[in-house]
This record gives sequence, C-alpha cells and structure tokens, in this order.
Amino acid sequence: MSAPPPSALSSALAADRLGSASVASFALTAAAPLMVIGGVIVAGWANVQVIGFPLGILLIGAALALFTFGYVAMSRHIRNAGAFYSYISQGLGRPAGVAAALSAVLGYNLLQVGLYGIFGAAGSGLLGAMFNVSVEWWVLALVAWLFVTVLGLSRVEINSKLLLVVLVAELAIVLLYDIVFIANPADGGVSFAAFSPDNLFIGGALGAVLTVTVTAFVGFEAPPVFAEESRDSRKTIALASFGGLGVMVFVYALTAWALTVATGPDNIVAQSQEHAAQADLMFVLAGEHLGAFFADAGNVLLVTSAFAAMLSYHNTVARYTFSLAREGVLPRSLARTGARSGAPVGASILQSVIGLAVIVVYAVAQLDPFTHLFFWLGMTGGFGVLLLLAGTSVAVVLYFAKDKRGESLWTRVIAPVLSALFLIWAVQQTVRDYGTMLGTGDDHAARWILPGLYLLVAVIGVIWALVLRGTNPALYAAIGKGVEGGKTEVASAEAPKVGV
Repeated sequence: MSAPPPSALSSALAADRLGSASVASFALTAAAPLMVIGGVIVAGWANVQVIGFPLGILLIGAALALFTFGYVAMSRHIRNAGAFYSYISQGLGRPAGVAAALSAVLGYNLLQVGLYGIFGAAGSGLLGAMFNVSVEWWVLALVAWLFVTVLGLSRVEINSKLLLVVLVAELAIVLLYDIVFIANPADGGVSFAAFSPDNLFIGGALGAVLTVTVTAFVGFEAPPVFAEESRDSRKTIALASFGGLGVMVFVYALTAWALTVATGPDNIVAQSQEHAAQADLMFVLAGEHLGAFFADAGNVLLVTSAFAAMLSYHNTVARYTFSLAREGVLPRSLARTGARSGAPVGASILQSVIGLAVIVVYAVAQLDPFTHLFFWLGMTGGFGVLLLLAGTSVAVVLYFAKDKRGESLWTRVIAPVLSALFLIWAVQQTVRDYGTMLGTGDDHAARWILPGLYLLVAVIGVIWALVLRGTNPALYAAIGKGVEGGKTEVASAEAPKVGV
C-alpha cells in the first residue's frame, strides 16, 4: 500500500528565518576551532607523526576556496537542503546523485555520532579534574544526545542563536591562547618550521594529513544546505560560505602553528601523543602561561564546542535526509516537518535513533571513545565529504557546460576544474594512506572496511536510482530538483511502493 503524498506542511522547510551570520554559525560551529585543533589536529599529530599540519591547512583552504566559487554558483540556481546530492544529480546524473546522497547521509552521520566520543571523554576528564567526580563517558554522551534530540526538533533560528553564542566565546579564548603561545615560544624564538614543505611531503603520510585537514573544515559547505530557510538566499549563502571559510583558514592555521611554537616544532608530535587521549594539550600549555582559570575555561569550551558541532551536524544530516524523503528517494515519513517549528521532524528523529544506537554499542563493547569513536568515525566521515567535494567539483563543470546561466568563465570552469584536480588527487592520496591516518597500518581490517562503506552505499544508491527510473519515472525525473522538483513530483506521482 503506497504512502500518501506529503502535505504542504511536510514538503517544505521554514522559509526566511536565517541571515548570513546565522547560516555561517552552522558552518563555523560544525568546524569548532577548539575541538578541531585541540582534538582533530592534535590526534593527527599523534597518529600521523608529521609536523606540517599548518601547511596542510593552508593547502586545503586554498582548494576549498576554489571549490566554493562553483558551489555557491550552483546554490543560486538550485535551492535544495541536500546540496551535494542535488548538485551531483544535476551535473553527473541521477544515479550518481542518489549514490552521493546516501554517501552524504553516511558521512555526516559518522561525523555527528563520532562527536559523542570526544564530548564524553573530554567531559569526563573535566569533571574529574575540576570536581574529582568520576563519570563514565557514555553517561555524558547520553545527556548530550538528549539535548541534541530536543533542539533538533526546535525552530532552526533557536539552534543558530545558541551556536552563535558558543562560537563567539570559543573564538575569543582561542585567539587569546594563540597570542600567549606565540609570545612564549618553547625554544626561545618563533619558528615557522610547521609551514615548511619538508615537514609535510615526507614519509608517505600526505594523504593522511590531507584527510585529517579536510575533516577539520567539514561544515564549511553547510550554508547551501540552509538555502531554503535563508533570507535573500543568493546573497546570504555567498557571504556565509566565503566568510565562514575565511575565518576557518585563518583561525586553524594560526592556532595549529601557535601550538608548534609553544611546544617547539620538534616536540609537537611527542606532546600530542602524550595528551591526545584527554584532548588537553592546548589547556595544559595555556595553564602554564595563563593560570588554571583560563585553562579550565578552555576545557569547558571544548566540551561546549563539541556539543555545538553535534547540534550543527545533526541539523545538516536531518536536512539531507529530509530532502531525499521529500523527493521520494527515502520513505515519505522522513519528510515530515513540525507544524510550528518547521524543523524536519521525521529525519531528525531518525538521526537521533542512530546516535543512540552507536553510543550504546560503543559503551557495551567498551571501545575507546576518543580513538575508535571520535577519531576513526570522524576521519571516515571527513573522507566521505572529501569524496563529495571532488564529485561536486566535476558536477559543477558539467552542469554549466549545458547552460552558462550568466556565470563567469572563472566560476563555471576555471575554479571548479582546479579544485576538482586537487580534490581527486587528494582522494587517491587518502586511500593510499588510510592506515597511516588511523594509526593502524595497512594490515588492520578497519583500514579497508571504513572507507569501503562508501563504495557499498554508492552501489546501493545507483541500484535504487535505476529501480526508481523503472517503477516511477515521474519521481525519478524530479530527483535533485529541490523545492521546484518536489512540487512537480507531488502533483504528478505517488510515493514509490518500495523503500530503501
């Protein structure tokens, strides 16, 4: 028995609720500076054992800037909460688009649930240090999960305001740390060794560095996901995308370099290995120069930034899932929105169920929350986003090759081609160095299983798209068209009779 077509309420997100700053807050808090440098980059130094992460940040930042020109141009012509999915559908074809959609849902889910690991581990360590209270990581993770679940069902502007408050506090203390670290170099002089190519292009670890670094930037691509909910989306999305990326590049490169100055470039790997499990290297160094108050404040903000990133990813995952369900690619029940909140209720609940299941499994299996949950799943989620970035760059070129749509040669050809070449090369390097990134070597099963998940869901996506083409041509034709395609499809076709 087929499901009824979605109502007007369930086929659209709440419009005109977000400005540039609010949209940028989803990007910047998903890529939280304290969590990225204190957690992701420190873990990268510990596992990959290469000094040159600050240079890697600049290289990835330049590639993503090139990517953003075409990405934002696509957002001007296609308004869809499933940005990667929609753009790849229109540029590379619907089967590739559905494969990309399932890859995006997988990648963002891995990123989101992985954050419960660092939240629980850092929160447990913080409570122990400040109050001598011992709390299991999974207890704190469940508390965070409950709040994320409730907020995910709330109005999107409530989420954005909360994220902005956390972001401003986090940026303020990160910049304070940077000034202090640079003013107190470990070796008596400020060293720029972290920006030397000799400290990046060594030891066959380049792909691992690139993936860790790309993961640090995940979230920068969020603005087009909120295009349907933005005011003056053509202007808002461009400002949020370029502004958010610029802030990330500056803060990440500065803070990562400042850490190497504070420890001394030759000591950053050893110091990171010593402090990676507690994600407290930044705070130990800050405490030496600023005192316990500022160290504790940073520790608290690390936990709140992890929570903010969870909430941001939750919103992104829910909107990707919603956009797929609205177009009939996923079950229609996931395309329901709240009567007052306008939030994607069905998709948000599904994401919460997945998060709960992962926390329970990791707790029961007694797996390490930082390494196995946060780092392994987070890096694999970042690899998925890298795949989507590369695919979207190619899709931009092919999309505008059919119709220039008033876009400049730089926007529709030069910038996306350059970004595609770099990102495809980065994918190849990452696959080669995946075991190095995980810190397992090439003999460990996880080295192949984790990246292989994307091949599996891509194959499922292509097969499902072909099934839809044969069983419901009208629905298939509307794939990737967003709001306009959804309206056409609802008027002309019922939901498919089978689900994924």
